Amino acid sequence: MNIAVRKGADKGKRYVEYVDWLASNGFIPPDGKAWVNEIRKLGNDANHEIEMKTEHDSEDALAFIEALLSFVYELSARMQRRKSRGSISVGTP
Repeated sequence: MNIAVRKGADKGKRYVEYVDWLASNGFIPPDGKAWVNEIRKLGNDANHEIEMKTEHDSEDALAFIEALLSFVYELSARMQRRKSRGSISVGTP
């Protein structure tokens, strides 16, 4: 939700609407929507039921969140720096 709102989505939406917004606006890598939904399920289970998650669940969620944050913020910032240095042409695939 935070990533979507910081990138321009309206506040006050449901989580699933933010997932759709991120996917349709190119902030989730291909096939990443399933991962975002999996994180939602893990979080819902952990928040709404007193149930311990496995180490593997936690590692998987953290790995995807790290990749998502890198994709949305780190790689984007690197590209902006390259553009500002003239290292790449805007619009070049």
